[in-house]
Amino acid sequence: MGIIKVAIADDHKIFRKGVILSLRPYTNIKFVLEAENGEELLKGIPANEPDVILMDLRMPGKDGMEATKIISKQYPQIKVVVLTMYEDERFVYHMMENGANGYLLKNAEPQEIRKAIMDVYEKGYYLNNFVNRILLKRSHARQKVVPSLNSEITLNDKEREVLRYICMEFTAQEIAQKMEISARTVEAIKDRLMERFGSRNTAGLVFFAVKNNLVD
Repeated sequence: MGIIKVAIADDHKIFRKGVILSLRPYTNIKFVLEAENGEELLKGIPANEPDVILMDLRMPGKDGMEATKIISKQYPQIKVVVLTMYEDERFVYHMMENGANGYLLKNAEPQEIRKAIMDVYEKGYYLNNFVNRILLKRSHARQKVVPSLNSEITLNDKEREVLRYICMEFTAQEIAQKMEISARTVEAIKDRLMERFGSRNTAGLVFFAVKNNLVD
């Protein structure tokens, strides 16, 4: 794997420097941009072209929620990992459904931050135990959220199998090998599912699948 270019947006300089310092041992991760708010981040993206952004939520001016929405539309190739102190599940769902690829709390260990960066870069999303618990809780209450949605969603066998492997964190190439089809076919099926379900990215697709009980 080559160098993963990372940006970090957080209004606390000490925290930014701490994260950068803690990830210095991982030589395949290179920080190319620091920003103290969403506006500064957006201005710096064209010149620095980050692959992954570590995004705080509460920042002065343009906050992380607004910046993530803009990035998901203007720079869909960039992966966003939320790095925040907010544990409220409403923030998790809002961010993941509006373009974030992962959600971490600020007490995360450097190893987990590194794994999140690697996973979103390679697979398109990162789901840790904290987010999985929220998904499971929402899945149990799905009848109240979308009472008739499941009956309206139909998948053929190939779509269901691809979706299941995506939720198991396999890459397109790995899925292609397991299903004995081309990686291009896997990507086409994934894109078709994302379009049908209104998902902005792979993380949103996984959220939709679990929330609506589309995978075992």
